Amino acid sequence: LVYNDATINQSFHHKAWVCVSDHFDAVNITRTILKSIDPDSRDENDLNLLQVKLKEKLSGKRFLLVLDDIWNENYNDWTILRSPFGAGTHIIVTTRLQIVSSIVDPLKAFYLDKLSDNDCLSIFTQHALKTRNFDGHLQFKEIGEKIVRRCNGLPLAAKAIGSLLRTVEYHGKWERIYESEIWNLPEEQCGIIPALRLSYHHLPSYLKRCFAYCSILPKDYEFEEEEIILLWRAEGLLQQKPMPQIKDLGYQYFQDLVSRSFFQTSGKDKSRFVMHDLINDLAQVVAGEICSKLEGDKKWKFSNRTRHSSYIVSEYDTVKKFEAFDQVNSLRTFLPLTFSSDFWVPFLTNVVLVDLLPRLGYLRMLSLSGYRITELPDVFENLKHLRYLNFSDTDIKCLPDSLCTLYHLETLLLRRCDRLQMLPSKMGNLVNLHYLDIRGANSIERIPFRIDKLTNLQRLSDFIIAEGDGCHIRYLKYLSNLEGDFRLSGLENVNGEDAGESKLYEKQGIDRLVLHWRKKFENASRNKEVEEWVLDSLRPPKKLEQLVIKNYGGAKFSTWIADPSFKNMLSLELRSCKNCKSLPSIGRLLLLKDLSISGLDQVHKIGAELFGENQSNAFASLESLRFDNMLNWEEWDLCEDDEQVSKFPSLRFLSIRKCPLLLGRLSTILQSLQTLEIYECKRLVVTISSFPLLCELRINGCEELVDEGSLSVQTVTSLKAVSVSNISNFNISAERTMLRFANSETFKISGWKELGSLSQNGLSIVGHRFITIWNCPQLVSLETEEEILQLDKIPGVESLEIANCERLNRLPEALHAFPLITRIQLEICPGLVCFAESNFPPALKELRIGNCVNLQYLVDEKENNNKSMSSNTCLLERLEISNCPSLIWLSSRGNICNRLEHLEIMDCSKLSSLFLNAKLPVMLKQLCIRNCPVLECIAQDFLETIDLESIRIWGAEKIKSLPRGLDKLSHLQEIQLSRFPNMASFEESGLPTTNLRVLLIKDCENFRALPKCLNNFTSVRELSVWECSADISFPEEGFPTNLTSLEISNAPKIYTSLVQWGFKRLTSLHRLFISGEGCSRVVSFPEEAIGMMLPPSLTEIGILRFEKLEFMCSKGLQHLTSLQQLSIYDCPKLASLPEKDMLLSLERLSIQRCPLLEEGCSRGKGREWSKIVHIPYVEIDMKAVIPRELN
Repeated sequence: LVYNDATINQSFHHKAWVCVSDHFDAVNITRTILKSIDPDSRDENDLNLLQVKLKEKLSGKRFLLVLDDIWNENYNDWTILRSPFGAGTHIIVTTRLQIVSSIVDPLKAFYLDKLSDNDCLSIFTQHALKTRNFDGHLQFKEIGEKIVRRCNGLPLAAKAIGSLLRTVEYHGKWERIYESEIWNLPEEQCGIIPALRLSYHHLPSYLKRCFAYCSILPKDYEFEEEEIILLWRAEGLLQQKPMPQIKDLGYQYFQDLVSRSFFQTSGKDKSRFVMHDLINDLAQVVAGEICSKLEGDKKWKFSNRTRHSSYIVSEYDTVKKFEAFDQVNSLRTFLPLTFSSDFWVPFLTNVVLVDLLPRLGYLRMLSLSGYRITELPDVFENLKHLRYLNFSDTDIKCLPDSLCTLYHLETLLLRRCDRLQMLPSKMGNLVNLHYLDIRGANSIERIPFRIDKLTNLQRLSDFIIAEGDGCHIRYLKYLSNLEGDFRLSGLENVNGEDAGESKLYEKQGIDRLVLHWRKKFENASRNKEVEEWVLDSLRPPKKLEQLVIKNYGGAKFSTWIADPSFKNMLSLELRSCKNCKSLPSIGRLLLLKDLSISGLDQVHKIGAELFGENQSNAFASLESLRFDNMLNWEEWDLCEDDEQVSKFPSLRFLSIRKCPLLLGRLSTILQSLQTLEIYECKRLVVTISSFPLLCELRINGCEELVDEGSLSVQTVTSLKAVSVSNISNFNISAERTMLRFANSETFKISGWKELGSLSQNGLSIVGHRFITIWNCPQLVSLETEEEILQLDKIPGVESLEIANCERLNRLPEALHAFPLITRIQLEICPGLVCFAESNFPPALKELRIGNCVNLQYLVDEKENNNKSMSSNTCLLERLEISNCPSLIWLSSRGNICNRLEHLEIMDCSKLSSLFLNAKLPVMLKQLCIRNCPVLECIAQDFLETIDLESIRIWGAEKIKSLPRGLDKLSHLQEIQLSRFPNMASFEESGLPTTNLRVLLIKDCENFRALPKCLNNFTSVRELSVWECSADISFPEEGFPTNLTSLEISNAPKIYTSLVQWGFKRLTSLHRLFISGEGCSRVVSFPEEAIGMMLPPSLTEIGILRFEKLEFMCSKGLQHLTSLQQLSIYDCPKLASLPEKDMLLSLERLSIQRCPLLEEGCSRGKGREWSKIVHIPYVEIDMKAVIPRELN
């Protein structure tokens, strides 16, 4: 409630909620946080890169972060995780461990007390009696209050016991619950809150089994109802009752567990469910050793008694992960699971497919969903007990023939297998198949087997009819149990007689139906009359809720489409039916909520036929109406003169897109309309006069926009979101514009070719919170004279974004008086020479300027200008300027703003100086400069910039050294320098030793000396010396032993000395990249002759450009049990890899330009192939070898 509170949203620019749970993964947590702030961010696995991006996104922003359910007790992990967060970040941590509270060092710790008896009673009665107290159920009051006291103030206990008693209407059962001995079990003895165990104890036996099975689900895993029901069915947990559908039984079981609070609806996705952590603990306790799961490094009770297993999928699942299965002989469930926050595509070791699966002969349930698998082994004859197979989201091209021997198979999931081209011809042998899902497997062109043999089918997502197979549609009449979502594809290959024999109308369980013809209307085999006959013959069952008709080639629709006997019809979509000239009387479908009509090329007029005859309440329930791509539609006649007919009384959303010939005025009878969207309807007059509830308006291309003011001020709402583009005639008075547009949350103008100023159309930047103006090439001015004179009336603009406005030569003079504007972004405005002549807006915190080719100054202040701003009152925190080739300096007088924290300048070819007084803003934290070739001076010194945390400079060829005082920057964490050809070393005083974590020097050809006493830089974690002078030497004292990442290139002296000094001293090293230019004597790596050993902590190694390297020494790698990634580039004589045992933990192997090694690793026959076949991902010369790329 607090997290979603409106005041929280107003107080923070960004917020994120991350469920951490048992498995503390800093990379995944950081990636999840970054995705919540920027959904378009790339999926990275480099923690440093993720944290740099996160830090940039949060610079100058207020950020609320909730880390929910932390168990990790490692202080270093916590320190690393929170390193990107600055003063604007507020973190809330929830935990059940006291030690975690001390580790995170909170400003304040809140200990959650138990609920009061009254609050606990309220929760209990709400779940037991659906009321807040016992007032209406006095017979239960005394015993109920006793039970509540036994819940001991625990809300989950009150909820669980209340849910248990929900359907109990006699007093005796309440008494038995209260008197149960389970209450007296100490929590330590039973491992769980007694109230929860009691709620389990009173489950029916069949629900106990289903619940215990769910112990294989990881904590915080969100699941769908059908997902769990299908697993229960595969394991035989659904009692065979004389019911029409097992799914109905599974649904009943699932809803029983929901009603008893064992499952609860996810707070993120209302279609999913989750188990509370304590409920998950309960499931593990009652399941015992039968159910086990892998979570991170934890292997829960894997033994020869384990029957059901799950594990959390990693990006690369290696041999090591599956060692836990060596002792499992009778496994029935093999279930990999991914969290919705995982954005990568996982790779799986081939050992699972080739070695492990054939051993699991008792498997009933197997999933490989989501893995980048291209081929399946033909081993299914050994897995004859399988009931459930899930290969969804894989890259498989075909299914092995042995799959057709699985006579017990009930569920086969192939969703989104878009490379799967065919199904096996003998699938008709799978006579027990209940569920076949091929949604999204769009390369399958036919069903190559007799579907009528599968009489138990309940779900068939798509029945595909190929050319010449039209009669196969008849087989559908034997599938009497079909239900749910069903699609018929390839209907152009069917005739009416065969279609009628399908008896589709008898399939009462189908609730969504898609009738799909191919797009190729010009095909000679397409016959309008035949397709009309087919559609007539495919009348669906009366209980249908959703209908889609796509690419139908008939000239008219069947009358059954608008038959009012379809009383459950909620959604109808008619798409690309290019020969149809009119629409059916859809208005007669009284419960219809969503209607979408698109691509009907022959429709010229829509009128009375849409409503139906004698229809007094047409479209009574319709809430959403979409027209799209109606290229010849000219007239929409809503029969507005017929006052006896109420039309669209509930319509809230209307979208008309790409209807270029539509003439006339938009209807005025849509009294409930809230959102209106018009796109590329150049001849349409859009009037919003009669839409009193309209709050969102999006228009891109129309003849005229009108608001005639027929509604009074009292009855009209102000628009919350406005987007207007390409409007030929804006016909709204200034007064009316202020009424409807002035207080919108978002206001966007784009693509308005003739717009010279906002005022010419009565528009204004006044009144909106977020303003965007794009692609207005004639726009010169944003302001009116009235705005200049009435500065006291300027309201709360917070964000202004302008792009592609070629003639705009200045921003409003009044901009400096906008009291709340915090963000301005300018892109491709070549007319701008200067951003401001005096003041920044007083609250401006973020300014981005890009591709403004004539911008010379950011602020051009005259010495005698009385309006000159004070850098102490300016609030600007973040400044980014890119691709401004005329920029000479930022300010003519000195520092722009003392509060500036983030300064980023990129690709400014004439920038010679940042500030003429050669001083940086005193509060600067991040300084980033890229590709400014004539920049000679950053600043005189860093003596006043004591808060600086990051210096990143690339491509500043004229700079010879960094400013003085670098050693005084006690907060500095990062230095990255690249393409500094004139820099030879750091100044004599050196670098700060306190907090420096990253030191990267790259492509600095004359850089010859690392800082003195580098070994004292104990905080440095990442060191890179890449492509600098070959004379650069290894420091006498050595490297800091806490390094986690080390990169060395073109530094033979450093390499030689480092080998002698001892790599193994770097006990924390995770990543090592060595490029061997000048190391001509090195023939093995690690060097065998001197017994060179690498640190066991390594997870990634890169070996590059060792021209004489011949082999890799297994002995030197034998302790690398955590090695995950190995990259080998440009080693022309390297012919062999280390022994396979040294590579068992390897996730990824990349080889480039190593011809001998490439030959040895050729698939199946190369001498090195057996060493790498187990690795989940192998890439040779930029081409995937494992898994094999299939054409």
